[in-house]
Amino acid sequence: MTTPRYPLAIIGAGALGLHFASRLSACGPLAVVARSEARAASLRAGVRVGNACFRPEAFGPDALPQADWVIILVKAGDTADAARTALLMRPRGVLSLQNGLVEDVLREVCGSLPAGQGITTEGAFRDGERVVPSGAGDTLLPPGFEAVADLLMAAGLRARVEPDIAAARLAKLLVNVAINPLAALFRVPNGALLDAPHRGLLDALVSEAWPVLRAAGLPLGEAAAHARVIAVATATAANRASMLQDVLAGRRTEIDAITGALLAMAAAQGIELPTHRAMFTLIRKLSD
Repeated sequence: MTTPRYPLAIIGAGALGLHFASRLSACGPLAVVARSEARAASLRAGVRVGNACFRPEAFGPDALPQADWVIILVKAGDTADAARTALLMRPRGVLSLQNGLVEDVLREVCGSLPAGQGITTEGAFRDGERVVPSGAGDTLLPPGFEAVADLLMAAGLRARVEPDIAAARLAKLLVNVAINPLAALFRVPNGALLDAPHRGLLDALVSEAWPVLRAAGLPLGEAAAHARVIAVATATAANRASMLQDVLAGRRTEIDAITGALLAMAAAQGIELPTHRAMFTLIRKLSD
């Protein structure tokens, strides 16, 4: 029997990948690529996403279908492997919606195939075996991925193509370097960062990161940068940041792709970021 060619596939069956998959599969065929056939079989038996049982069309890496478009939603450190898997599906293009800055890795693997990194502020976390959606957000895609934006919008997700996607990625990085390490270090949901004793550190992280990101092309003034981070923390108050989820689960975090990316920018500009350096060191120790 020939495996069908899917309009869209998602590589990554974590909380966010399954959240996206459950929404998209309601509107048409969708393939989910899991880390192993055993994991794929478990997903096919059913996984609870929100209040519903979701039974995705799931595949292991050794029995891949073909797909027109592939979205990568794995941890940043697994980007190259996921991109190589995506190529085996013979897609028209490969889109990352991961944290951090991974487009260079993606393009190196994909070569001449259209590949790019967008951003999403959709939220989801695991509660045992259940996936809990924790906040509707915006999903911005690079030019060339209009067809994917249409599929996302058809599923009721707020999505659009953003011409200046590089600036949007810097704004997302600003949010991530402020919220993710702090939530992971103190093991609190995002909303707790808005109050004492965490608020002072949150503000310090934004103030320290802003000049570096501004020089790299961030289109926000300092006051607007603070407002952006506060708005995201407020909108996702109940969310467990992805780095917090990793620490609680004993998994490797994305600190290298998030704070590490900021520190590399700062080093290139000859700027020291002592608060972010401390966060980087502490999170590294937590996940060793």
